[in-house]
Order: sequence, then C-alpha cells, then structure tokens
Amino acid sequence: MYTANAIRNICLLGHSGSGKTALAESLLYMTGVIDRIGKNADGNTVCDYDPEEIRRHISISTAVVPLEYKNTKINLLDTPGGFDFSGAAMEALRAADAAILVISAKDGITVGFEKAWKYCEERNMPRFVYISKVDEDNSDYNATFNALREKYGNKIAPVVVPIWDGQKKVTGIIDVLNKRAYEMQSLKRVEIDVPDGKDAVIEEFNDALKESVAETSEEFMDKFFGGEDFTYAEMIKGMHKGVLDHTLYPVLCGSGVNCLGSLMLMDHIVDLLPNPVEGNYHKATAADGKVEEFVVSPGGVPSVFVFKTVSDQYGKYSYVKVLSGEITSDTTLVNARTGETEKLGRLYSVCGKKYSEVKALACGDIGAIGKMDKVKTGDTLCDPRKVVSLKGIPYAPACYSMAIAPKTKGQEDKVAAGLNRLNEEDPSFTLVNNAETKQLVISGAGDQQLDVLVAKLKSRFNVDAVLSPAKVAYREKIKKKVEAHGRHKKQTGGSGQFGDVWVRFEPQEEQDDLIFDVAVVGGAVPKNFNPAVEKGIQEAIQKGPLAGYPMVNLKATLYDGSYHPVDSNEMAFKLAAILAFKEAMPNAMPTLLEPVGALNVTVPDSYMGDVIGDLNKRRGRVMGMNPDSDGNTVVEAEVPMAEMSSYAIDLRAMTQARGSFTLEFVRYEEVPKQNQAKIIADAKAEE
Repeated sequence: MYTANAIRNICLLGHSGSGKTALAESLLYMTGVIDRIGKNADGNTVCDYDPEEIRRHISISTAVVPLEYKNTKINLLDTPGGFDFSGAAMEALRAADAAILVISAKDGITVGFEKAWKYCEERNMPRFVYISKVDEDNSDYNATFNALREKYGNKIAPVVVPIWDGQKKVTGIIDVLNKRAYEMQSLKRVEIDVPDGKDAVIEEFNDALKESVAETSEEFMDKFFGGEDFTYAEMIKGMHKGVLDHTLYPVLCGSGVNCLGSLMLMDHIVDLLPNPVEGNYHKATAADGKVEEFVVSPGGVPSVFVFKTVSDQYGKYSYVKVLSGEITSDTTLVNARTGETEKLGRLYSVCGKKYSEVKALACGDIGAIGKMDKVKTGDTLCDPRKVVSLKGIPYAPACYSMAIAPKTKGQEDKVAAGLNRLNEEDPSFTLVNNAETKQLVISGAGDQQLDVLVAKLKSRFNVDAVLSPAKVAYREKIKKKVEAHGRHKKQTGGSGQFGDVWVRFEPQEEQDDLIFDVAVVGGAVPKNFNPAVEKGIQEAIQKGPLAGYPMVNLKATLYDGSYHPVDSNEMAFKLAAILAFKEAMPNAMPTLLEPVGALNVTVPDSYMGDVIGDLNKRRGRVMGMNPDSDGNTVVEAEVPMAEMSSYAIDLRAMTQARGSFTLEFVRYEEVPKQNQAKIIADAKAEE
C-alpha cells in the first residue's frame, strides 16, 4: 500500500479528440499494465469500455486507471472532452490534485482546452500542458506552443525540446533539464545523441527554467544572481514549488501511438506535481454549520468523498477518494448528508472496468466501495467523532430539455425506474414529471447526453424510449367582462334535477387562482349551493375555450338564479355553473398566454451580432448588456419559452461552444395574435 506522499491523483482534461485516452493507453503500456496498445477506433482501450463509448468512439464518463512508476502510484482520471459530458469532468476535478491539459499539435488551442484551463483556474489547480499527436501529419508543435505562450504568458515553461524531420513531424525529444535526447524504436525508448544545432535552444529553455526556480525562494534568488548553478535536486525542488504556486506551467509533448514522451511525462508527474497532502484545497462544513479548512491527513480519523457512482447490471460501486486516515472493508462511517451510519462493503482498486479487491485504501488514494445503496455522488463519509460535509460537485445547470416516453404504452414505470438508476451514475441530468403537460421531461447539457441516456435505457434496462419536444404549458384568459345564464333541468320519473344561475365573469390582473364571489340577494340561490357553483366553475376553467389550456386571471361572481324546493341539489347547481361558463367564454374575448423566461447569455464580443440577431428571430427583447470579469458580454433578455427548446444546441453552433446561458421562467404574457392560430390548431389536432 502506498503512503500519501507516494500518490499522485491526476486528471486528463482537454477538447474531445485531443488524445487524452490515447495518452492514458500509452502510459498503461509503458508501465506494463497492458501488453498491447488499444485504439479508440477499434473500441479496445482500457478507459473507453462502455458500449456507448465503443460505439461512438468518444469518452462519455471518467475512467480511473492506476499506474505504478518509480515507487509512486499515479491515479489517472481520463475525462470526456465532449461538452455534453462536462459533469464527468467536474467529478474528476474533485478527486484530482493536479491536471494535465492535453492539446493536439494539429488543432492548437480549442474551446475545450480554454474551458479546461478555466476549470483549473477556478480550483487553483496545478497543471501541466501536454502537446499530443506531434508525430502525425499536419501537426505543428511550434505553432501550438507559441499560441499557448501568447495566451497564457511566460508561465508556460517548456521542459522538452522536440526533434523534427523536415515535415514538422516530431521524431524525438530532448529533456531540457538533463540535456539528453530520446526517440522511440518499436515502442521502446532509446537514448540518442543531441542533434547538432539544438544546444542554443536547450540553453535558452534551461536558463528560463533557472529564472523561474530563482523566483521560488530568497536562497535560490541569491544563488542565481551570484552566478552559481543550481544542482539537479535544487532545480526539481524549485520547479515543484513553482508548479504548486502557479508560477510555472510545464509543457511536455509526445505521441499516444508510439509512446514518445510518455516516460518523461511520468518522471515529471512524480517530481513536480503535488501529492494529496499538498494538493487540492477543500472546505468542509462542520455539524454546527461552521465552514473550516479541511486538512488532508494520513494520521487523522477516516473520511472519504464519493466523487462518482457506477450503477450497472453487476451492482453499484461508489468511487471514493480517501481524504484522511485509512479505510478497510469493516470501517463504519457516518454519511454527513443523511446522518446514517454506513458499514463499508468490499473495497476495490479500479482500472477501467476491472475491479480488484483490496484490504484497505490509504489516505490520498482512490478506489471504490461496493454495494453502498444509500450513498450518492457528492456524499462525505466520515468518522462519527468528526462529522464534516465537503461541498458537493458543481454540475452546470441542465439547459436542454426533451420529453421522454416509452415506444410501447404501459412501460412508463420502466422508463422512469431506468432513468432514476442512470441518474445515480450521472447526476448532471434532471428528471421532472410535469403533471400539467402529462410528460416526463428530461433535461441535460445537450442532445448527445440525452441520446446516450436513451441508448443506455435500451441496452441496460431493455426498454425502448423516444424523445420528443417538451410541450409548452400555455394558459388562457379573457379580456372582456360578460354575464351568462346557466340552467340545468332534468325531469325523469320521481325527483328531477334543477339548478339555475347567473354568473358574471371578468378579467383580473396577475391572479392565477380563480376569485369566486357571491352577490345574490333575497335568497334567489340558497347559500348551501354556493360551494357547488364554485366547484363547477373550478372544474370548467381547467380547460379553456380556445385550446383547452387552464384559465387564469379570472373572477366569477354568482349574482342571481333560482331553485326548486324539491328538485334542486348540489350536482344540478354544479352543472348549471359549467353551462354558464361555456356560454360566457366565446363572448369574453378569450386569448392565449405563453410563459416568458429571463435569459442571460454570456458570449465573447465577436459573437454578439449573431446572438442578438438570433434572439430577435425568437421574439426576444434585449433588456441590457453588461461586461463580465472574463472579457465576455452578458446579454440580458426576455424570451418566450416556446422559442427556446433548441437554444442550447443553436448557441453552441453560433459561438463555437464559447457561449453559455441560463433561462428562468418569470411570467405569462399574451401570445401575439398571428401566433395563436397555430397553437390552437396543434392543440386541437392532438386531442
């Protein structure tokens, strides 16, 4: 078992297709975990093992792979780069102490890379940059490196010098610190002579590193200005501190296909990146509500954070990071969220989809616990002597909604049960049973995430589901005051039924519930029938006269009528009220109302024109524009919700995924006359 000092928890971040999974595969091969390198296209990599990942050739969830290198355990968390699956990256960021941002030498700085950098900035997370695919056609290491320097400044510190052939393809690399050159021959690293003409650039980079190291302590600063050279150990110590202090972001490069640069990357992970005790800064809420700093401590009482859940046909696994103490399979901990005591089940070390049982998990390590049925992602499990709760995982709010229903009627419960199971695994999507539209509405980050969930319902729970646009909950109201007469008279053998009412209907301002008033004089309608009249109108307003949507902003006053001493009863007066409603409505200028939302769109200035133009097409009203701290503009607008169903996907296309938005319901407004006919026709067609 490794101690906390000998563990590194590293997440791989970057744009989809930048080579994260291939990099993980090369590190697994170089450390002997696997004996052949899998390929994404062949669906045989360790990290992408889910049937949907294999089918789509992309990562969908975070995979954990442990490597052992130079007496250090490196827990690698391979995250998806697709924006629809950013929830999985959020989980990995909570478990990692540092990040490797992967950027392809063919694509340069992409939106996914920018977002990954921002995630690290928000969490104050030490990071490396790894330039991938340097050996492929159309790759350009220099252009990529220069773009990084330009965007992020001189903290971008190269620790390798590439060796090129004539085509900009990288064939070998030089370690700047050691001034040694390597190339790969049949997936083995071979040392070669440093090529002619490379000395100057090695010296330049080496001097830049020395300057950075000098800034990490006064002792080093004196030594540097005294013209003394740093020893190798001093360089490592200074660079390690620079990485922790964010004055240094080392840049490495390589190829996941031929493993070029993989060993050097692991050397630097071991030497320069923080162990869990130095790593991610946590804040915890104690039982009394006070927020305090959480110290990762091998000698402390046990506590673990659940950062991911896998709930498949083989059972449920809670992925945990041990934050203090040590846990074994018979440790008893308290769930800070529920207050319940949990006896831990079997403990596992995880490598992709393979679970190997272990006796204990040490402080700082990552593993899984089996069959913890009441435990959810984001829970903190702690020793009863010190119950604290770490902050949950900050998933982005779901912004793309669709209705989901089974293909075969009668399987609604199966769909809901399957989605609830999948929600344990992926809390970034939400599920709402909308009583008004009678639809089960699923909301997530985009269409790809929802497609994957539908595919998993089929493969795991054997239920076929279909997605359709979620219905909009319209309302109806009247604009004119009217009076109407309703009479219900039925004579059969024996006692009959008789109810007779005059009701005044009038519009009200912003009043959702019906206002019912009684202004009957002289006992024309006995008081005991008033509730029946109200009940009849309450029932009638559930289906408005235009398209059958509920009516709002209505006042009804019972002001006259008549009764029969024998034949009048509650049912007769209820039916009479419904008849009065039906007679009144066509003459009361009924109209449709639609929900309107407050929209905040955050976009870089260069996309403003497109975004505003698009909002105008959606009948939106721009209310204001404000700059934010990141150099973007926040557009505030009000938009009919009916126009926003595909906005998540459209905004992504308009802004190359750089835009984001929030949308919240604010009120109902009248639908423009020219738009009403179609809504009414659609509602009638559905009936």
